[in-house]
Amino acid sequence: MTPDETVTALVTACETRDLDAVCALVTDDIEYDNVPIGKNIGPDAMRAFLGVMAGNVDEVQFVIHRQTVTGNVVMNERTDRFRVGDAWMDLKVAGIFEVNDAGQVTLWRDYFDMGEFNEQMQKLAG
Repeated sequence: MTPDETVTALVTACETRDLDAVCALVTDDIEYDNVPIGKNIGPDAMRAFLGVMAGNVDEVQFVIHRQTVTGNVVMNERTDRFRVGDAWMDLKVAGIFEVNDAGQVTLWRDYFDMGEFNEQMQKLAG
């Protein structure tokens, strides 16, 4: 797979909450960094972090507005949407991914506004 195809497959796996597929697309030393929250190193740590999210929402959508590739680096601008019951949380995200020659993600770094995240979480809590 090309780097673009790898990242697109990763996003699709996240949307379906298929953590096995997500982990199959990353290296053993993946750096998964949600910048305002912190880093997770390795697929097990990434699975644990994503598992909390997947277990607490009814639906996930990653709406990609723009995605660009330079060599092995993929960057996207997206809105990550999470549905809990009838309510949606929308979070604006900028993501950076590095993909090795084997088609696996070695770095996944997301930038988002923690204040917006907290505000959206409060709305979901009602």
